[in-house]
Amino acid sequence: MPLVIAAAVFVPLQASAAVDLPDKTPEQLLEFAAASEVDALSGTIEQRTELGLPDLSSITGGAGGAGMGGSGAPGGGSGDAADEASGTEPGMADLLALATGDWDARVFLDGDRARLQVLDRLAERNVYVSSDDAWFVDSETATATRLVLPADEELQRLHDDLDAAFPEAAGRKAEAAEQLPSPQQALDAALARLDEHTEVSVGTDGRVAGRDAYELVLEPRTDDTLVGELRFAIDGETGMPLSAAITARGADDPAYSIGFSEVSFAAPAASDLVFEPADDVTVVERPLPLPSAEQLSAWKAQMQAEAAAHAGESVDPGAPAVVHGEGWSAVVELTVPTEPADGAAPEWLAPLAALGEPVAGGHALSTSLVSVFVTSDGRVFAGAVPVERLVELAGDGG
Repeated sequence: MPLVIAAAVFVPLQASAAVDLPDKTPEQLLEFAAASEVDALSGTIEQRTELGLPDLSSITGGAGGAGMGGSGAPGGGSGDAADEASGTEPGMADLLALATGDWDARVFLDGDRARLQVLDRLAERNVYVSSDDAWFVDSETATATRLVLPADEELQRLHDDLDAAFPEAAGRKAEAAEQLPSPQQALDAALARLDEHTEVSVGTDGRVAGRDAYELVLEPRTDDTLVGELRFAIDGETGMPLSAAITARGADDPAYSIGFSEVSFAAPAASDLVFEPADDVTVVERPLPLPSAEQLSAWKAQMQAEAAAHAGESVDPGAPAVVHGEGWSAVVELTVPTEPADGAAPEWLAPLAALGEPVAGGHALSTSLVSVFVTSDGRVFAGAVPVERLVELAGDGG
């Protein structure tokens, strides 16, 4: 939810000859945006997607979920009965629709509390987030799912288990902490890396959500990617991103867009950020699961075996993924850890594979911006590149 608000940056900038903000170089505009400190707002955002995704019903239990206009909910029941009927957690179809569908919503933010209120035709859906928990509430089915965050001691246990399982990563983290750059050095380093792979320019000043805004344009310096360009609107007063668009290579219209149609930077009312379930609302609690030390050890063992299979290559067994290439054409390879009990792959892998089309060696899911390839031997390749590139990497042994 905070990411949805903080990165509410897609939809083309509406150019206007009446807007003439003080000139800024790309570096100055990026620095201006990075220094933004908005921590309270309310407004309306719109998301539009043209990713070319297949039918998502195979991973939403047949619950529809492609758009936010219908019910899209896994049912109004509670507990295990509802889960067995739908095959998914309550709200799964709705959460997928939030990520991949078209919707209009109200957003509220004040410090560590945030709320996303998706506006359906005859009802509404709400996501409430705080430092303690998160709620997903569907007014049409009168259900509320509470995600219970782990206690501090559980988070510390996970931290200790990660350090024990991946001491190499813990050492690198400690070394990095001792050599933290200044904010300016960090910005300079980011700009240098960005410029290496990306052409950055300032576009035309315009109006977004009734506010004067700069336009920042990013274009990959390579043709070996599905991404054509990104356009961001930066508020001329606060530096906060207001809207943005990602356009696929060769396309005229954005494949994904999200942005404010109206916004206020005044703190919203406290009542807009707190959810108290009414008596007629069915409440389901879902603790957020954390991996055990045994699962982490099994994951590391698999990655070490994968590293041994790549003898002579630069593969770090302490890293969670292998990255092939760099910049916009980079591909991430994951070896999916099996369950220690029976050696089976996680249940989520089968629906993901089912979404894709069969290709040699596995299943491939292709959208206008991202491709994913799930191999028959339990590897996952993903990147903003054509499927053929992923299949080629998998065939070469990664």
